[in-house]
Amino acid sequence: MTQIKKFFHDSKGAFAPFFDAYTKHFFELTRAVDVSTVEKFVNILLEARSRDATIFIIGNGGSAATASHFAEDLALCAGAGPDKPLRALSLSDSSSYITALGNDEGYENVFLGQLRNLYKPDDILVVFTASGNSLNVLKAIEYVNTKDGETFGFLGFDGGKAKKLCSQSITIETPKGHYGPVESMHLLLIHVVSNYLFFRLSGKIKKL
Repeated sequence: MTQIKKFFHDSKGAFAPFFDAYTKHFFELTRAVDVSTVEKFVNILLEARSRDATIFIIGNGGSAATASHFAEDLALCAGAGPDKPLRALSLSDSSSYITALGNDEGYENVFLGQLRNLYKPDDILVVFTASGNSLNVLKAIEYVNTKDGETFGFLGFDGGKAKKLCSQSITIETPKGHYGPVESMHLLLIHVVSNYLFFRLSGKIKKL
């Protein structure tokens, strides 16, 4: 029995105790986050901005939505300050490009094909994947690694193969298959990061 299924079983089908158990589990995951690694990620983004690098972001399914969301949030951060923008692009967004690559080269190459066209030295790759084992994500990481680029992973479960491939990563450790809590944690982290960057770049609050 999975942990989330056990929450439902123990609640005897009642919503309130299921909600309490699920959210308690989520809050426990927030306390387990290595904040120093999140701060390192913030610095990676700021360094990318300082050298006019592009931040490519990828993911599948729910993680594709997170990739799109994060790219949009970073664009809003760029509007907060008078200087350089944060150049962020989700490679999960172009349905025509993705389906063309999937049809012609295979779904495992939908991100790799875009990176071959767009990636430049000093750009970075950010990946969202709960399993850490999606082949199209792994091939994208491997490509950027061959270019000596920075790769950062937001992972789940045990990190999968992506954990060893990424330059740095954050793993939301849950039993395999617990996509909901992992994806919710990824969303929480991108909101913390993007809100911090907004105020940092706007100059409204100076870093101490």
